[in-house]
Amino acid sequence: MLKALVVDDEAPARSELRFLLEEAGGIEVVGEASNAPEALQLIKAIPYDVVFLDIDMPGLSGMRLAEVLGTLDRQPAIIFVTAHSEHAVKAFEVAATDYLVKPVEVDRLRTAIERLRPTEDAPVRIERIPVEKGGRKLLLQVDDIFYVMAKDDYSYIYTSEERYLSTISLAQLESKLEPQGFFRVHRRFVVNLSQVKEIVPMYGGTMLLTLKDKGASQVPASRRRVPALKRALGL
Repeated sequence: MLKALVVDDEAPARSELRFLLEEAGGIEVVGEASNAPEALQLIKAIPYDVVFLDIDMPGLSGMRLAEVLGTLDRQPAIIFVTAHSEHAVKAFEVAATDYLVKPVEVDRLRTAIERLRPTEDAPVRIERIPVEKGGRKLLLQVDDIFYVMAKDDYSYIYTSEERYLSTISLAQLESKLEPQGFFRVHRRFVVNLSQVKEIVPMYGGTMLLTLKDKGASQVPASRRRVPALKRALGL
C-alpha cells in the first residue's frame, strides 16, 4: 500500500480527495497539510510515497513546493490536483507523475495511481518533453525528436525541421529518453538511434552519424562511446 500526503488549503477539498483515494484503492492517506511549509515539514519527517498537491495555495504555491521537493535526497512522487489546467506544462518540468484537474473522477485517479507502479521489466516511457520556442511553452512528442545537444546549462532539442530550448539538463534528458531508443553518443549529444541514416568511421576511433532529418544533420560520437554505440546498433 502506497503512503500518501494530501496537500490543499481547503479542508473540504482534502476530505473529498481522501474519499476518492479510498474508493480508488491502493493508497493509504497517512497525512494532510493545509499549506506548503507544513507539507514540507511532514515530508522531511515521514517517507511518503506520493504527495497529492494543490497548486493555488496562500504563500508558497504547490508548484514552488514541488521545485523544493526536487532538491531533497528522498523525493516522493508528485501528483498535482488542481482546478486549473494552464499549469500542465510547468508540472512536467518539475517531473510530476500526473496532473489531475478538479473535479477528479475515480477512474482517472486510478490511472494516476497505476503510474506510480512501473514494472521492473518495463521502463517508464514518457510521451512528451516540455520545451520553449518563441516565448511559448510547448509539449514536444518524444517520437519527433532526432537529437539533443547540451548548451551551457540548457539543452537544445532538434526535430526534423525545428529547434527547441529545454531547461532540463542533458543528463536528465538522457535518463528520460534512454528507454525509448536514445543514446548518449558524446558528452554534448543524445541521439535517437532510430533516426540514424549513416555511420562513418573517423580519425582516432571516433564516428560521425548522419541523421534522417530534413537537413541531414551530423552528430559526432566520441571514441569512448563508440564501443557501446556499436552494441546498441547491433554492429
